[in-house]
Amino acid sequence: MKDTIYIVGHRNPDTDSICSAIAYAELKKKLGHNATASRLGEINKETEYILSYFDIPVPEYLQTVKTQVSDLNIDRVIPVSPEVSIKTAWMLMKKNNVKTLPVADDYERLLGIATLSDITTKYMDTLENNIISASKTPLRNIIETLNGKILCGTQENFKTSGNVVVAAMSPEQMKPYINNGDIVILGNRSDAQLKAIEQGANCLVITGGCELENEILEIAEKSGCVIMSTPYDTFATARLINQSIPIRHVMSTENLITFNIDDFIDEIKDKMLQTRYRSYPVVDDTNKIVGFISRYHLISQKKKKIILMDHNEKVQSVNGIDEADVLEIIDHHRIADVQTGRPIYFRNEPVGSTSTIVANMYFENGIRPTKSIAGILCAAILSDTLIFKSPTCTYIDIMTSERLSEIAEINGEEFALAMFKAGSSLQDKTPEDIFYQDFKEFTLGKYKIGISQVSTVGTENIHEIKDIMLDFMKTINKNKNYNLIMIMLTDVLKEGSELLFVGEEKELIAKAFNVQPGESSVYLPGVVSRKKQVVPPLSAAVE
Repeated sequence: MKDTIYIVGHRNPDTDSICSAIAYAELKKKLGHNATASRLGEINKETEYILSYFDIPVPEYLQTVKTQVSDLNIDRVIPVSPEVSIKTAWMLMKKNNVKTLPVADDYERLLGIATLSDITTKYMDTLENNIISASKTPLRNIIETLNGKILCGTQENFKTSGNVVVAAMSPEQMKPYINNGDIVILGNRSDAQLKAIEQGANCLVITGGCELENEILEIAEKSGCVIMSTPYDTFATARLINQSIPIRHVMSTENLITFNIDDFIDEIKDKMLQTRYRSYPVVDDTNKIVGFISRYHLISQKKKKIILMDHNEKVQSVNGIDEADVLEIIDHHRIADVQTGRPIYFRNEPVGSTSTIVANMYFENGIRPTKSIAGILCAAILSDTLIFKSPTCTYIDIMTSERLSEIAEINGEEFALAMFKAGSSLQDKTPEDIFYQDFKEFTLGKYKIGISQVSTVGTENIHEIKDIMLDFMKTINKNKNYNLIMIMLTDVLKEGSELLFVGEEKELIAKAFNVQPGESSVYLPGVVSRKKQVVPPLSAAVE
């Protein structure tokens, strides 16, 4: 499957940021890409109203694009059951050229790790003669390992509790060596077979594929003795039978070092260097095994692919952008400080909304947006241009919006008023909600400046909480070391903004707007655009 392309707007997203990302993701899908729209913060009431009206889900939140374990080409492995024999496990290792196998339950949840070293160590431990009983090896494992055939008995009869004995002596000499519950390996001598049953052997393994006399089978059945035949000779059978023990008996279960599929690479590097194991299991949030990771996998890490919408400043972008592969930037703001390692598609136009650019990319490609996509694009243009009253608005914005409103079957102006009314509602909103619903941070020269904007249809409700907002802004200014922080209370109908501000560099406001501001506020008639009427004058004042 093609790598996912994450299309993201800026932090504290406004309507244009969210809607342009959603629409561009849909366009990318139509053009054959695996794209998804994401958001970097909570959507505001205005955007919520628009998405609900056109029945479009809110994009998933994207916390970071830092490289994670999921971005690596880790070794994908199929876990084995804890009951599988060590012979089968060894054959799987050899077949897949691996030295470690995950052991998991029926739901693929990790139980332990079996290494080639675990298998060889246990197999070479010849002092443990009763390993078959100690490991509670099931009968089917012995049958599979010895390529055996059951002649008498079932799993229920298999209740061995003793050693594995090779009966390479006459029947008279067998008595001291065979105890109750033993597994006895022997050939086709019927007298030896009877003697082993009499001594209480729980299982006979007949080598060389020999047939048994009916009398032996009848006696064995009455005694509850299991009898199987194997095509292997006695030496091979004695060598192979210990390979039938289940892998759970040799696997490691304690002090396992595992990594989650969502862990960040810079967080696991140190642990890898401290422990220096050959490989480490990777699991998901349910402890389901995903694969194995080794140090060499860190070399093959794939950067997340992202497209930036409605911004091109690092401070406004997704966390970890320096570790991501930026493919494109679609924007209508000033060119800022996002840097890329190679040439990219950068489309920046002096229009009132990024959604205007996206809509025209649909038309340029001969693609008609769906009714819902046309609706959110139209709403975003109306929002960003303040129903075409913003000085950032262009003829292209107006014509594009009219074309989109026809496709969406809405009256643009009526919808915009309802949209602004929904967005300016202060019901259940805290000062933090109001301030951060459309907030951007700018670095102008040596100054760190934060500017929020709230567009309303009448600012009476906003004025009622001016003192609360100023107190909140003072706290933000102190905690985050801004030189100047402000909020624009923009009245769409009156076409003006009241500017509330706090910070040590208040004189910048006087220089930028040629006014004598009060202690914490000033009304700016005709000023409705942060991008074109606030940031440029402030930048000039800084210079």
